[in-house]
Parts: sequence; C-alpha cells; structure tokens
Amino acid sequence: MAARPGEASASQARKALEELCRIYWYPLYAFVRYRGHASVDAQDLTQAFFARIIETGGFVSANPERGRFRSYLLGAMKHFLANERHRIETLKRGGQVHFIEWDALDPESRYAGSPKQSEDPEHLFDREWALETTAGALRVLRDEMLEAGKGEQFDALKGCLTGEDPHSRAEIGERLGMNDGAVKVAVHRLRQRYRRLLRAVIARTVRDEANLDEEMRYLVDILRKR
Repeated sequence: MAARPGEASASQARKALEELCRIYWYPLYAFVRYRGHASVDAQDLTQAFFARIIETGGFVSANPERGRFRSYLLGAMKHFLANERHRIETLKRGGQVHFIEWDALDPESRYAGSPKQSEDPEHLFDREWALETTAGALRVLRDEMLEAGKGEQFDALKGCLTGEDPHSRAEIGERLGMNDGAVKVAVHRLRQRYRRLLRAVIARTVRDEANLDEEMRYLVDILRKR
C-alpha cells in the first residue's frame, strides 16, 4: 500500500518499493531459476519483472483483502513468465531500469549453495522468503544492539536465535564475562525483541492479527523444513 502512487509522498513510496524489492528479489530469482531458466535469463526476467512494477506505478492491483502479499507477488511473477511478450522485451526492460545490481549480489553462487530439498519451485520461493524475512529482522536487531553498545553481545548470542551456535551458554558467558543467569536473561530479551521485529516485518504484508499469527507459524514451519 505504501508503495502505491498517491498513497504517500514520492520519497516514501520509493523507499517502500525499494524495501519490497530488497526482500523479494532473491526468492523470485530462485523461483525463476528453479523453473528451468538459465542464470542469465533468470536475472533478466527478475530484473524485468521489477522494472515492469516500476513502469506501471507500483503494486496497483495488490489488495490485502485478497490474501497474503507473497502469494500476490508469486502470482504476478507466474503471469509475467507466461506472457511471451514480456520475455521478448526482457533485455530491453532490464537495460532501462537497473534496479538490481546482480554482480554485487552474486545470486548464482547463492543459488548453487542452497539445498534443494523439494521439486516444488513454490516451496523454494517460500523458503527464500522466510530466510530473507528473518535475515532482515536480524539486521535490524544487530543495528539496535550496536547502537546500544552491545555489538559483542549480539555476535555472541545471535546463534541462540538461529539455532546455529555450537557454543554452550557457559562458553558464551565466559566470553562475555557474564554468569549463567545473566546469559539466560540476555538470550530471553534478545529472543523477545527478535520476535517482535519479525512480527513487525510480516505485519506490513498481511491484513490483520489473525493472518499475522498464521503467517508467523508458516514461517517457522518453512524454516524447520530447510
């Protein structure tokens, strides 16, 4: 809604559009790639898809009454891929609006390194959406901790949020100069803040609280199936 022309100032709409493109470019790229398109073609198609959004004035047909935003966006990409005229114009469109700097992002290395546990490209899209959403919340949380002078604490405890930290709490406490109780409290507070940030990100793409709770459960379920 914020990315629509007329809904906000031009600068606010542009910022909202940039945020959406940042979150969804790789899930869409992976979806296109998994549909059988070569790397260069997938880059051109994803670039062209976002270029078309910009050319047409944003997400003018998106309506929260019709369901989740990620479902709307995936449907729009399917429609885009099915339209042969858009495929023909891909290079032209992609050359006109360089919204995504592919060389800096190196999407093919990322795609090659991702596990392919499903033959369903839509599941792959959802998984990458979940990863991008959680990564965005972690970035915000890290920035908050750095601003509060707790960057070292965040680096030591972030594995407790992602489940990837092999260190015990005793080892973490020794590293940070904190006893076990203090580590437990710090982890609890970090998890609470992380969850609130996740909910805030997802809340911007769903209609109401019930849909938000459902989307949170779905995100957790998708990550467990990685």
